[in-house]
Amino acid sequence: MCKVISVCNQKGGVGKSASAANLGIGLARAGQKVLVIDNDAQGSLTASLGFNEPDTMEYTLATVLGKIIKEESYDPEEGILHHQEGIDLMPGNIELSGIDLTLVSVMSREHVLSEYIESIKDRYSWIIIDCAPSLGMLTVNALAASDSVLVPVQVGFLPAKGLEQLIRTINKVRKQKINRNLRIEGILLTMVDGRTNYSKEIISLIEQAYGGNVKIFEKPIPLSVRVAECSALGISIYRNDPKGKAALGYESLTKEILGNPLNGGGAL
Repeated sequence: MCKVISVCNQKGGVGKSASAANLGIGLARAGQKVLVIDNDAQGSLTASLGFNEPDTMEYTLATVLGKIIKEESYDPEEGILHHQEGIDLMPGNIELSGIDLTLVSVMSREHVLSEYIESIKDRYSWIIIDCAPSLGMLTVNALAASDSVLVPVQVGFLPAKGLEQLIRTINKVRKQKINRNLRIEGILLTMVDGRTNYSKEIISLIEQAYGGNVKIFEKPIPLSVRVAECSALGISIYRNDPKGKAALGYESLTKEILGNPLNGGGAL
């Protein structure tokens, strides 16, 4: 059975694309069949996986969603790219910005992405959706299509404060019956400088505010030049710095998600 996770936070620069890529590749390393979807007009996930010019691609997620909106036939596997580390990618590019605007006037506008995912999910055990740094229609589509939401949070005052708005949006998606079963997979602390008292204070605030209701993953992702390098190299942290703390953090995240009983449990 395929599980769908959106990697979501309306705040930019918190490590969403890096987390989507490294979680997807971490799952593939554990023997899982994985598709990652770039649902962001910036194409950050696509570029970070080594496909450096997403805006020049002729067939992307925008192409598929456009066909669904126009009620045209399509091949669910068309446009899917294969990454050297064992995952598949449905790329995204600037054309998604036009789709986001178009969705406002579409019937059943929250479920266009769901239609695509339903057509492809029997080929995969996991689908990871990298969302834009906004709470627009494309993000709502991702939440409608997902079983759960992974929330990367940079350890800083403003990113932590932005969690409130995202959690309100998730609750609206549930209450408005867009996706009643949507749950929060957990909060992943990113870009953590463990040497500073400031980081420790922010982590403590997040744990106090949300730890009672939302899972906070055990190992944070440290502030690391090696993680940033991965995007330029088009590879995962497992290849770029396999013994580093960031790789251990993403490996721990993968194990926790695979071990979650709601995801099937005990798969690793």
